[in-house]
Amino acid sequence: MTSPAPEGIPPHEFRQTLGRFASGVTIITASDGETRRGMTASAFVSVSLTPPLVLVSVDHRAHMHALLGQEDVTRFGVSVLSAAQRHLSDHFAGRPGPEDAVSWFDHEGLPLIGGSVAQLVCRKREVIAAGDHTLYLGLVEYARYTDEDPLLYFRGQYHELG
Repeated sequence: MTSPAPEGIPPHEFRQTLGRFASGVTIITASDGETRRGMTASAFVSVSLTPPLVLVSVDHRAHMHALLGQEDVTRFGVSVLSAAQRHLSDHFAGRPGPEDAVSWFDHEGLPLIGGSVAQLVCRKREVIAAGDHTLYLGLVEYARYTDEDPLLYFRGQYHELG
């Protein structure tokens, strides 16, 4: 291991180390009424049960960052992908497949991904600058889920339970 510099460990070492943390794969969605956008995110975490809060981290370079940064965009969606939705993770991570392969559905005007293990609708509660990312804290206003198996991400690869 490298000795930490005053700025912390190098980015490649940080990425390799945190790649050892298995996570689910989510698609973050938002709309400004004209544009509907989705982004693959594994940097998603539950923060609080009371009130129900979640947090998602979005890179400043992402199109989603510009959309969520708009004042009139007050809500975002989180869809937890199922093991059968690997193609959607790739699609929203910059390797798009056919748009008709995306199973969009709207919940009160907010786009979500159909067939996912869980969907959340969140109201932007706090926006926190954090290095080259912005953290969006959301109050969960709606949730639904299934008992399907989730898609997992570990050491830079997709995995399934079992």
